[in-house]
Amino acid sequence: MAVIGNIRKHSTFLVIIIGVALAAFVLGDFTRQRNRTARTMVAGEVDDEKISIIDFNAKVDQNIEATKQQKKVDKLSSDDIFRIKNETWDQMVNKILMDKQYADLGIDVTSDELFDMVQGPNPHPLVIQSFVNPNTGKFDRNMVRQFLETLDQNRPEIKQQWILFEDYLKNDRLREKYQNLILKGYYIPKDLAAMEFSEENDKADIDYVAKRYSMVPDTLITPTEDDYLAMYEKEKERFKDVPNVDFNYVIFDVIPSIKDLQASRKEITQIYEEFKTTVDIPRFVQLNSDTPYDSSWKARGQLPVQIDSIMFNSPVGTVTKPYLENNEFHVARLVAVQDRPDSLKASHILISYKGAYRAPEKVTRSKEQAKQLADSLYKVIKRSPRKLEQLSMSFSDDPSVENNKGDLGWFADGMMVNAFNEAVVNTKVKKVAMAETPFGFHIIKVTGKKNAETKVRVAMINHEVMASNETYQQIFSKASKLASETHNIEEFDAAVEKSGYTKRLAQKIHKMDNHIPGLNNPRQIIIWAFNDKTEVGDVSEVFDLDGQFVVAVLTNKVEGGYLPLDQVKTRLNAKVFNHLKAKLIMDEIKPYGDDMDKIAGLNGFKKDNMPALTFASRNIKGFGTENEIIGRVFGTDPGQQFGPIEGKGGVFIVKLNKLNKIAPPENLDNVKKRLFNRFKIRLDRGVVYNAIKDNADIVDNRIRFY
Repeated sequence: MAVIGNIRKHSTFLVIIIGVALAAFVLGDFTRQRNRTARTMVAGEVDDEKISIIDFNAKVDQNIEATKQQKKVDKLSSDDIFRIKNETWDQMVNKILMDKQYADLGIDVTSDELFDMVQGPNPHPLVIQSFVNPNTGKFDRNMVRQFLETLDQNRPEIKQQWILFEDYLKNDRLREKYQNLILKGYYIPKDLAAMEFSEENDKADIDYVAKRYSMVPDTLITPTEDDYLAMYEKEKERFKDVPNVDFNYVIFDVIPSIKDLQASRKEITQIYEEFKTTVDIPRFVQLNSDTPYDSSWKARGQLPVQIDSIMFNSPVGTVTKPYLENNEFHVARLVAVQDRPDSLKASHILISYKGAYRAPEKVTRSKEQAKQLADSLYKVIKRSPRKLEQLSMSFSDDPSVENNKGDLGWFADGMMVNAFNEAVVNTKVKKVAMAETPFGFHIIKVTGKKNAETKVRVAMINHEVMASNETYQQIFSKASKLASETHNIEEFDAAVEKSGYTKRLAQKIHKMDNHIPGLNNPRQIIIWAFNDKTEVGDVSEVFDLDGQFVVAVLTNKVEGGYLPLDQVKTRLNAKVFNHLKAKLIMDEIKPYGDDMDKIAGLNGFKKDNMPALTFASRNIKGFGTENEIIGRVFGTDPGQQFGPIEGKGGVFIVKLNKLNKIAPPENLDNVKKRLFNRFKIRLDRGVVYNAIKDNADIVDNRIRFY
């Protein structure tokens, strides 16, 4: 009770203490959280300049949209998106590194220069390529001017594309200036050119005696740990590695069972019976098929082989029996048969309205007003079709009208939006029709048709055989059992062998890899493997990767830097064995001094002559690349002999009989030009940028995010 009394006496004080402690806890946690958030919001750093994930994602989104526009698609594959993310990272790293170079050197592109690259007398090649008049096939400066004058009225994505285009032009000019600066500073002294000439033309006449390492049995060699260590120190730079992981994995493909197949067959049979009598075919297809209704016309050979002949030799309304292909049931119904031209030609006037698809921003008329204007024009042009071209220049909202006066040229049947396409097909040549499409109202003059042939319209129902929930659960249970009951590599391997699963190996996987054999979108596994908390021997949870469950075990993890000797020993075997064989060979010939003829008579030795060896050749006849031997040849006086010397492929004793030196010509311009071009090729291939990048401090945190 006394204790409680004391607490009550000091209750106010305790409240203050508890309040302060609580505040400190909350503020401390808030501060830690804020610092953690600040760290985790950084996608990477380039020489202490941070790339925030927000900026990175914004740039990725921009590049994704640009790629969609370029490919003219609404959706990209996961592989495409991953590739764009990597390309975006490279772009941002490049920009940071090179902008610093440009700033340090005072290199810039002024607005006047940019204007000149677009509208000047000598436009950038990409500008010339992008503004080609379709009628002349040549660059049209007026098209550039007209495009820029109407840029503000264009859709936002067009304006954004132009901004990206100008940005590319500017960076290309900056790169060009930078490289020109380097090229201007590249000087080839006369002595260097003369040395290059001599290396290519001076000829050495040599005799040599050599024995290949392969002539010495491996059984005679017993390398020690010191031998490997000495070779490791000599070859260490070969074993500098970036962070990578190895893991083994088992794939549990979610494959429909026989029971699933039977259920799907029963369902498609019912659909087949209903398909025979349905009236609203498009709606029926939309409700029962995995793919949308396709109203396009097909020629012979364009349908699946199982139904092509049936559709072209049966009455309208024929329904094919269900057939199974690639785990998918298919049923087809012949909707219509028609003789149709393969190619069509037409001119048109487009009357758009506010809200129509791709309507120019300058169009403010309503749909009703557009319809009234189109009706009026249709009546005029129907009476006098030749007026269409003239009226198109005044009324058409098609952006191409300035260049083609409404003439669309030849196009394939089915190429245009359906309502437009059918209006052309169903209208006689030289006659006029009107059609409404999502773009607006079209007054169409048909100017040509050719290559008529029989085509069919076929309604297809495609019904994939799907794994049931029961099948999913059964397969997941197998994967879950492997993941939960194994805790290290040994247990994982034993369970895999006992169950008869197929174990696969993923080796040397890097942080930003995206392709592993047999796996769909494996990023989840790679992120798990590189997680700081994942250690060698850890078995993963079950990963759900687009129709397959995967369980993995981490077998190796390299943090980066120099690989330890024990991991590269086998890669050193050849060099260690050859080095020790060289010692044996040298001991073998030691009693014979420098007598090449006696040495040549020993077992495995071969004597040969090269009368015209050049320094630039790099190869010794019968042995391949032997740089050190050739270097010693051209550093030896005629008549002198050297060796035994340890080469790449064997041990050599060499005698320089004669050195035929060719005096360099007074004019070495051709040699200088060749050296300059060689350097320029390396520069164009990015040798300077790669050197800058190799010396930069780059931290890549992208694996935290994807």
